[in-house]
Amino acid sequence: MEVNDLSQLDPRALKATSVKAEDASAETPEPQALKITAASSNPKMFTLPWEKPLATWPAELLANLPRGISRHVVRFVHVGDEVYAMKEITRQVAEREYELLRRLQKLDLPTVQPIAVVTGRHTHDGEPLEAILVTKHLKFSLPYRALFARNLRPDTAERLIDALAVLMVRLHLAGFYWGDVSLSNVLFLRDADAFSAFLVDAETGDLHVNLTEGQREYDIDLARTNIIGELMDLSSGRLLPSDVDEIEVGNRLADRYHSLWSALTDTDKFNPDEMWKIEKRVNKLNELGFDVDELEMKTAEDGKRVLVRPRVVDAGYASRKLLRLTGLDVQENQARRLLNDLDAYRASTWREGEELEIVATDWMREVYEPTVRMIPREYRSQIEPAQFFHEVLDHRWFLAEKAGHDVPMAEAVKSYIENVLPQYKLDKKDVDALNAEADSGVVDDEYTYNEAGSSYDDDGYNPDDDPDAAVWAH
Repeated sequence: MEVNDLSQLDPRALKATSVKAEDASAETPEPQALKITAASSNPKMFTLPWEKPLATWPAELLANLPRGISRHVVRFVHVGDEVYAMKEITRQVAEREYELLRRLQKLDLPTVQPIAVVTGRHTHDGEPLEAILVTKHLKFSLPYRALFARNLRPDTAERLIDALAVLMVRLHLAGFYWGDVSLSNVLFLRDADAFSAFLVDAETGDLHVNLTEGQREYDIDLARTNIIGELMDLSSGRLLPSDVDEIEVGNRLADRYHSLWSALTDTDKFNPDEMWKIEKRVNKLNELGFDVDELEMKTAEDGKRVLVRPRVVDAGYASRKLLRLTGLDVQENQARRLLNDLDAYRASTWREGEELEIVATDWMREVYEPTVRMIPREYRSQIEPAQFFHEVLDHRWFLAEKAGHDVPMAEAVKSYIENVLPQYKLDKKDVDALNAEADSGVVDDEYTYNEAGSSYDDDGYNPDDDPDAAVWAH
């Protein structure tokens, strides 16, 4: 990891992990014994067949979830009650990506959660195997190709680009240089009428104290080029609506990025009698989902104007407010929609004078919880409860407009489940086709590995203390 001055990094990032990746050019010998450095002490990690190439792991361990295109072998694996993503890569790259993801997680940035790095793998015959990076599967998320395998709104591409622009701005503000921005390196979660984007591949990234304009612009230009190519690939496979202009969508990323970056970092100039505009600026940032920690204000050289620059600390203004009121941990746009419904409930029950925390408790019990309990069992792994609630509200509005009168919530839920919810289901045929396509991009896989042995001896592991939670060695 290339950092100009490591000591100047945020202390949370500095103390994120005990794993220190070596330079890829260093000729350090591969470890001779299996070592699992993990941020989660899941005992089921002991029982996995680390002595086998990942491409040959038994089907009963695997979760049939859609995978994104990757240069490496990737599999989703059941580990106890959790589902982990396993990526087979070289030791230096695995340790470097684990270290970087740990740092980004400590900075509360939207990335997949790193679970472990596994090194020193060998077959029963003593042949060395590549390391494995383990991350937690981001529940309800999908790679972009899986989203286009469904019947989505025509503006889906634009909404994905908007989400990616927000992700890039957040990462750049934290000093993260990506180096390989593309839709393929992102997972998407539905967030009300928009999407939220999460970094899933950090192999080429670097963490700096601050990024130069050149570093940021390189990321933007590379993202634009990659996105245009990815959308053209979708178009050739007839997955992209025919009226979508791939180049225009790619250009949209740069426009959206620069607009958001300007809103978050520009210095405004106000006359002394225009200080009310400062509150307007802060409100605008809150609407974008960002919290303002402090305002830097100073008088211009001419003495007639005040220069104001906000210090933005993080995204998640609405989601943190909802979490405080209800305990619901949801995406930002979902939180904004739920807060709006809470306000409507408060007004409709004539309780504007009561503490919002008390009203929120009743709203949860009387409105939100009865609605999300109606999600059919077979869809509970397909859609987040908050997203379900948001879409039911939308569906209820359409039903009421069509009928010319209000529609009971229970009736709206039933209609939504029958007529809208089935679009969320990807059948096995779709998933298999997506994963076959994902595997076609692998450049370091060998599908003709010999099956060395049929059992895995999981005895002899001795836990050692480690800042990440556990280090297991055999």
